Amino acid sequence: MTTSYNPYKAKNSEEKALAEAFAKVQTTQESLNLLRDLLTPKELEEFGRRFKIAKLLETTDMSYEAIAKKMKTSTTTVTRVALWLNNGSGGYKKALGK
Repeated sequence: MTTSYNPYKAKNSEEKALAEAFAKVQTTQESLNLLRDLLTPKELEEFGRRFKIAKLLETTDMSYEAIAKKMKTSTTTVTRVALWLNNGSGGYKKALGK
């Protein structure tokens, strides 16, 4: 079964500029530096947690409850990540596939 995604379109010039900034960084360290300058420590932690949840959803057969317990988060967060993983714009899938 082929999954089709709806590409996200920037809502304004600020969103487009942010996406362009991420496209310009080339190394993991450059990405970390940009993320750290852009996000609060708590936001960075939360986004990292969401990415790990997406990876667990994609690569294991763990239940939402088991993932929530492992990641110390709610099943609502796991469900939200699963929604965007499977019905979003394909960003999670692309990043996890590289």
